[in-house]
Amino acid sequence: MAAAGIIKGIVAIMGVFGLSEANSAWYVILEAAGHAFFQYLPLLIAVTAARKFKMNEFTALAIGGALVYPTLTTTIPALADAGLDKIFGISLELPSSGSYLSTVMPSILAMWVASLIEKNIKKITPDVVKLFVVPFVTILVTVPLTFLVVGPVANLLTDWVSAGFQAVLSFSPILYGFLLGALWQVLVIFGLHWALVPLAIMDVATNGMSDILVAACLPNFTQTGVLGAIMLKTKEQKVRTISTPAFISSIFGVTEPAIYGVTLPMRIPFYISCGVSGIIGALTMFFNVYGYSVGAMGVFQYPSYVNPANGDMSGMWVMIALSVLAVVLSFAVQMFAPVPYLYGGPDVKPVSGDKAAEPIAELKELKQEIIASPMIGQVVKLENVPDEVFASGAMGKGIAIDPADGTVVAPAAGEITLVFPTGHAIGMCTENGAEILIHVGMDTVSLAGKGFNTFVQVGDKVDAGQKLLEFDLATIREANLPVISPVIVTNSTEFEDVLTTQNARVNIGDYLLTTLA
Repeated sequence: MAAAGIIKGIVAIMGVFGLSEANSAWYVILEAAGHAFFQYLPLLIAVTAARKFKMNEFTALAIGGALVYPTLTTTIPALADAGLDKIFGISLELPSSGSYLSTVMPSILAMWVASLIEKNIKKITPDVVKLFVVPFVTILVTVPLTFLVVGPVANLLTDWVSAGFQAVLSFSPILYGFLLGALWQVLVIFGLHWALVPLAIMDVATNGMSDILVAACLPNFTQTGVLGAIMLKTKEQKVRTISTPAFISSIFGVTEPAIYGVTLPMRIPFYISCGVSGIIGALTMFFNVYGYSVGAMGVFQYPSYVNPANGDMSGMWVMIALSVLAVVLSFAVQMFAPVPYLYGGPDVKPVSGDKAAEPIAELKELKQEIIASPMIGQVVKLENVPDEVFASGAMGKGIAIDPADGTVVAPAAGEITLVFPTGHAIGMCTENGAEILIHVGMDTVSLAGKGFNTFVQVGDKVDAGQKLLEFDLATIREANLPVISPVIVTNSTEFEDVLTTQNARVNIGDYLLTTLA
């Protein structure tokens, strides 16, 4: 996220020097690299929300992908014009911005609904068809509900926000500036800021200037200030690493890395940023600052406050001064406020020779389950598995084995929950609730069962060490497929941690994994 934010800043700099989509291939490429992450944020939100709500991440991606499908921006308005946009008498609607691109809350709400549907469908679906029936029904129900319910709700909220802010502006411009400055970052998170952006554009087009969005143009600098203080005060190296690029991108008006990566999860820095932004927003209205164009961000916004009719630069100087004040004031407040831990506590360097002692003492206080090795072979770290889905941890935490023979046994006592028809993968749930997936080789589903022989069925109770399946290593290798076999705890999020063996090689029954609950 932070890297994409910096690239967006570079693109903004290129624009200042006259480069654009019309005259620079570099501009086109870097614009795509910087904007894609934030434009398709609903997909990323879908994955993280799925982990939180404990639903299938690939199903979540399919739902999130439907929200940002590129043709919807033209097909839904076209259906509306033809009077054909109704399902069950309810009109399909898009947000005021015209799409769900860059939105946050619609995706979160959709995943929450999807998780409830998925959970209930699982209860009534036979195990033999769960693999495709559950995601099919979940997607089929959730996507229409999202467009029929989330869309109208978002539009209704947008209209309320627009009417409310216009009423406050008429009553007291300074109060309007305070509220808009304080709430702008919250409005952006919920996608409700689009209630004011069209008003500002129309105001500039009609009158040549506007003060509707001026109070919302400097919150990025309050993020800069709190990030600067966080980098100095935090005891977590990981936070410092994330904050540095987010600090840089915030200067150019790109605050997503700062908000989503640091300040919002910490809460207190986000509250400080919003509070100081409210004060700065009130001051912009107090000094009667007007913008003469809409679109520039961060340090590149200042020329938009120069009156093109008479060359008056007073508005620009006021905004520069308020930008500095925003950084200084938010920095000072955060320096006196606590910096919450984001990753559990200060970084502690283990003392040489005592590495084993500390974990052992801690593990005694936790409920743990030992998962034995189901195969013989060399141990391979999960991140080194030649498949991005497994290597990224999307399927869960675990480890992999480069097998020396073709026998797979139960790594613990439990119940068989999944047996692929092709025999290349088996799932089971242990007596203590760990959901284990043993996947033999990579892309071995393409063998259509050739070289595989299973000895269990869904619903079977098995003991640790009981044979589950046999496979022919030669068949897999002749097909030029990797034989590396992941052993994954698919419900890793339900445990405090999943520890892995440090041995380079394991035999059947050797220690492989530990789940901590």
